[in-house]
Amino acid sequence: MSRDPVALLSTERDGAVLVVTLQRAPVNAINDALLAQLEAVLDEVEADDTLAVLHLRSACKVFCAGADLALIRSCVATAQGREAMLATVRRMQRVFARLEALDCVTLAELGGAALGGGFELALACDLRIAAAEARVGLPEVGLGLLAAGGGTQRLTRLVGHGLARRLILGAETPTGNEAQTLGLVQWAVPRERLADEAAALAHRYSAMPRLAFAENKRCIALAGVPGEVGYAAEIDATRRLYQHPETKRRVAAFLDRRVDAGAANPKEKP
Repeated sequence: MSRDPVALLSTERDGAVLVVTLQRAPVNAINDALLAQLEAVLDEVEADDTLAVLHLRSACKVFCAGADLALIRSCVATAQGREAMLATVRRMQRVFARLEALDCVTLAELGGAALGGGFELALACDLRIAAAEARVGLPEVGLGLLAAGGGTQRLTRLVGHGLARRLILGAETPTGNEAQTLGLVQWAVPRERLADEAAALAHRYSAMPRLAFAENKRCIALAGVPGEVGYAAEIDATRRLYQHPETKRRVAAFLDRRVDAGAANPKEKP
């Protein structure tokens, strides 16, 4: 008789927010089983357009310490191990690319270390909030390796070539406070406030329409493409949004509020 797979993550719906909690003790090491369960979550989010925010967090002391040590050990021991590791890294690339491409907003709450593949997972999210004391980074070069789950690409696009070379080639793991200064995370707060601050962020973003997130994210991604592609995409997206019922409702409500406020507080004539 087959047994159900161990739950390496849990999900909880909170309004338009889906909270996903990694729980593969002790450090949420990434293996094929965890990736498979992440893929199942992505299936759910892609199929449910009432979700506006995916909030990714950890039940462990760290957020995610990267690839499973058993995989790393086997990859340097045998040819079969190397091929297995490469297959896992390719899967990481696919899963993280799907996460990055979601129509909704994605938020990574980094309560502890997010290193190697763990930080690559966070980099695939739109937003990152870290505990001031947490450590983040891509230190693989110290092992003679590199961040192959998309880390060299996303980090470089995020902070530019010069800073990416410093951080990756120097195997730096800045604190949350330092990471905010460097632009690796958008917010850094004391650990005791992190959960509340992250939840408040998730709820603030969840009040906005998913379709608008999708169009804005697509145009932001085109900002690095040479030429006029991004500008044309902005026009196309604006046309679609103007026609959408939710946009019409929100714009009408906003204009009504402005009219009501003007009636209540008429400006004095000169």
